[in-house]
Amino acid sequence: MTSTSHDKLSTSQAEASEVERWASLIGGGAMVLVGLRQGSLRGALTALAGGGLIYQGATKQSTIQQAQEAIGINQPMKVEKTVTINKSVEELYRFWHNFENLPTFMKHLKSVKVYNEKRSHWIANAPLGNSVEWDAEILEDRENEFISWASIEGADVDNSGFVRFKKAPAERGTEVKVVLEYNPPGGALGATVAKLFGEEPEQQIGDELHRFKMLMEAGEIATTEGQPSGRK
Repeated sequence: MTSTSHDKLSTSQAEASEVERWASLIGGGAMVLVGLRQGSLRGALTALAGGGLIYQGATKQSTIQQAQEAIGINQPMKVEKTVTINKSVEELYRFWHNFENLPTFMKHLKSVKVYNEKRSHWIANAPLGNSVEWDAEILEDRENEFISWASIEGADVDNSGFVRFKKAPAERGTEVKVVLEYNPPGGALGATVAKLFGEEPEQQIGDELHRFKMLMEAGEIATTEGQPSGRK
């Protein structure tokens, strides 16, 4: 057997092994969480919504892409935050499901326009006074429980994620869990620049969930913005 044939066989075996691994994982109930640890969130969400064969196509990468990831270029950033809100699952799901409500507590969002039950258009703030835009599509929507989405081709920021609503223990309201994965413009360099200008996603999502909690529990978001600081 020639060296070229051997390499092709090894590559084929590796691809087959990867497909089999994900096919078995899809059969489990923790598909999304497994996807967070072992692969692309977008791929896991797509698989959860449509089956294992879709996952293979959604996460297939070229040799160049794999090489870039090996040295830290174009690595997706993942954010995971949870907050407990003293409101019912139904009320929180209903408010969030209308995506046009999100800019009321997500300060990084300028606007969200819902086109139909699947598609919406998002405009967000970016460092140095810029904006980024994308269209997103709902992948799965389970009433009062779970919403997952992903940006479509051509987005300024490639992103995907989900929000899960779950009754908190001891009737303490609802646990709202948000998981987001995105590729910042400019790859790893863009992410570093964003952090320097106060756009750290981990802190940002945590702050936004805190504002969501205030809005749903108190009906308003307490803020000191615009108030005199007492200093000259």
